[in-house]
Amino acid sequence: MSSFMKAFLLLAVMVCITKAQRHQSQYCLCHNVRNRIGSKTGVKDIQIYPANTFCNKVEIVVTIKSGLRYCLNPKLTAVKKLMASIMKPKTSTTARPTELTSTPGRTNTARI
Repeated sequence: MSSFMKAFLLLAVMVCITKAQRHQSQYCLCHNVRNRIGSKTGVKDIQIYPANTFCNKVEIVVTIKSGLRYCLNPKLTAVKKLMASIMKPKTSTTARPTELTSTPGRTNTARI
């Protein structure tokens, strides 16, 4: 293969990579986002998609009971509070063991 052909192929590959990186957002699910949450009682499901190689932004997709899906703006304070409350670990109301004892040949036993 001639040097000219190698240079041309290298240039073509570089152009393709540049175009792919520039149009990265076209693979995002959310092209339009809502700037308000709406009714929390009608929400059936919330899906959070982190940024990845195909879409460089965090996407929050809400599905309501009627099946309609819409995207929320993750930069809004209300959305941040909602996500924090969803991701906060739930506290258990059951008693937890206070002391763990073990005897040879037996499994661990909890004493309350």
